[in-house]
Amino acid sequence: MFYFVLIVLMIVLYLYGTRTFGYWRKRGVKNDPPICYFGNNLRQFLQQLSIAMLATETYRRYPEEKVVGFFRSTTPELVIRDPEIAKRILTTDFHHFYAKGLIPHKTVTEPLMKNLFFADGDLWKVIRKGFSPSFSTGKIKAMFSIITQRAEDLQLLAEEISKLEYYDVRELMARYTTDFIGVCGFGININSLNQENSEFRKLGKRIFHRSFRDAIAAAGKYIFPELCKNVYFLSREIENSMNYFVKKILTTRNYKPSGQNDFVDLLLELRQKGKLTAESIEYKDKNGKSKMIELELDDSLLTAQIFVFFGAGFETSSVAASYILHQLAFHTKYQIKVQAEIDTVLLKYNNKITYEAITEMTTLEKTFYEAMRMYPPVGVLMRKCTSPTYTIPEIGVTINEGVTVIIPVQAYHMDEKYFKEPEKFDPDRFRSANDFKTNVFLPFGDGPRTCIAARLGKVLVMAGVAAILQKFTVEPCALTKLNPEPQPMATVSESFVGGLPLKLRKRVQEF
Repeated sequence: MFYFVLIVLMIVLYLYGTRTFGYWRKRGVKNDPPICYFGNNLRQFLQQLSIAMLATETYRRYPEEKVVGFFRSTTPELVIRDPEIAKRILTTDFHHFYAKGLIPHKTVTEPLMKNLFFADGDLWKVIRKGFSPSFSTGKIKAMFSIITQRAEDLQLLAEEISKLEYYDVRELMARYTTDFIGVCGFGININSLNQENSEFRKLGKRIFHRSFRDAIAAAGKYIFPELCKNVYFLSREIENSMNYFVKKILTTRNYKPSGQNDFVDLLLELRQKGKLTAESIEYKDKNGKSKMIELELDDSLLTAQIFVFFGAGFETSSVAASYILHQLAFHTKYQIKVQAEIDTVLLKYNNKITYEAITEMTTLEKTFYEAMRMYPPVGVLMRKCTSPTYTIPEIGVTINEGVTVIIPVQAYHMDEKYFKEPEKFDPDRFRSANDFKTNVFLPFGDGPRTCIAARLGKVLVMAGVAAILQKFTVEPCALTKLNPEPQPMATVSESFVGGLPLKLRKRVQEF
């Protein structure tokens, strides 16, 4: 009797762990054979491949398909190989895909995840509307003096680093961007550039480091979503640190705007105006008109926005800046070309890195875009179907509500179908502004959920790179690899195993 019960139990468990695996077959969509409970995502659960690496691998395995089926545990997802379909999902048919799809549950319950990046539906809509004005060109110009000061501090640190045999420029640029986020975001001097092991730098590293506990929690939430509904993606250590940090800042300001015009001030000003309002994208009245929604910006929600501004702000920018320097170290002719432009432009501005100077550096701008093509910090875009059903017009495939689509940005960028010799570093492939705006070049996403801070991130990166190249030349060292190994434990933002070690050599020319 015992063995009979055991066999029945094993059959039931197997059937439960494979219950959805006919989803793509019934729709005529090809997919790799999934594994019970793990689907096609076992290596990501085991931290052997990042989400972007796995999506790129799937993309390349089916060169003739427009879409490819995928299972994250038992949840069906769809890798979009056709850029036209991806464009439709991100823009034209956004109302069917307004959810990010990064959380396996319909609603976000984890406090720190209720931020602009992870939030879905009306929560996202009202936050986005409230914050959009703070990332305008005028606001960026107004805060550029902060970038100028951080860039000058970066040069002073680079002076010391140039005496070393090599240094990880990934870490160097992370210290620069962390310092900027500290001042611009919170009005405090984090001093990461002068203190390599500052508390804020430690916190930044912890946010993007996946511990064993983090890996188990993430896998559990996908494999057993209901059982692990109250398990946090982020460790309580991170939440407690952010709560303490934000409470300290708010207490210092008596919960009122301080006049420093930083990100915290923006949030406090929004709260003073009362509830945030926007037209709902989830609910309509009987006449089909969107209902008005309201949101109270309480301390918990405020902390979540500060968390994502801090984390995403320093991480993606530092990856982009360090990868530019890495590529220029191997392409000396282009590095000389960029340096010549920096020298020429800065002469007009008393050798000061200003907003106007950065906007004139078109060669550096092309280098920025080429680096973002070769190694986009955000390697995939994800969107979840929010309509009961949705039929993809190009192929007639119908998916259900809750199915997440994966747009493999990294794979598009490195496909020779769209970019000639994709492995080659060639900034001149971006000849005009129109080359930056294509269906296959998506470093900042596209549509209503495009990166809200794209312009700020771009000038921050360009200013940091200009600061280094104005006074230093970057060169490979004994540890430098032309093709650095991608970090398989990366989650939202891509990174590198062992960083990006380079040698900084002081330029002969003095300014």
